[in-house]
Amino acid sequence: MSTPHNSAKAGDFARTVLMPGDPLRSAFIAETFLENPRLVNNVRGIQGYTGTYRGVPVSVMASGMGMPSMGIYCHELYKEYEVENILRIGSAGAISKKLKLRDVVAAQGVCTDSNFARQFQLPGTFAPIADFTLLETAVSAARSMGVEMPVGNLLSSDVFYDASNSTMKWADMGVLAVEMEAAALYMTAAHLGRRALAICSISDSIVTGEALPAEDRQTTFTTMMKIALETAVKMAHR
Repeated sequence: MSTPHNSAKAGDFARTVLMPGDPLRSAFIAETFLENPRLVNNVRGIQGYTGTYRGVPVSVMASGMGMPSMGIYCHELYKEYEVENILRIGSAGAISKKLKLRDVVAAQGVCTDSNFARQFQLPGTFAPIADFTLLETAVSAARSMGVEMPVGNLLSSDVFYDASNSTMKWADMGVLAVEMEAAALYMTAAHLGRRALAICSISDSIVTGEALPAEDRQTTFTTMMKIALETAVKMAHR
């Protein structure tokens, strides 16, 4: 089995896949946390690995940047490789004054300025939400680690450099942070009857102007990674 974007064979991916945006973060997670990781995909440099974590098979593969890229990779994992759970583990920019750098947030729901949902030809506006079982499991995992993980709405935007300077308007509606992939993941999961959850580390703040360098984003968001890995373990035993 292979697709235009994935050279893995049938059975190469575990039931649960962690999906950072950055391929280098994918490699870091595999090399740091997984036992006996093996590279199962490297088409276009989108590195995918499968190994075990505390005896449970877990895969990690990058999604690339933006909803079109996420839409391709999560669709293929769900539909072609029969993956059941995808946890996006990415970076996000805080628009809530309550968040600081390196905080971890979970997306109960995702707002978006994208037309991604148009393909489904719905007679209204679709509200992308996380799978509750995954969300509940991740919150439990975070709590057992002593991590306070805010849960709420994120914004998935199609633009990084916003010419309208309107991103902060979403904060008035209680949105916590902005990123670029979760809405596509949630909509694809809903369409295909699978589970999805986005857990993000705050890499910068639109409120304060603070930002972490690229290397820190690749290698220091270990709290988020551990929450996702523990979630994968718990899901394997449900």
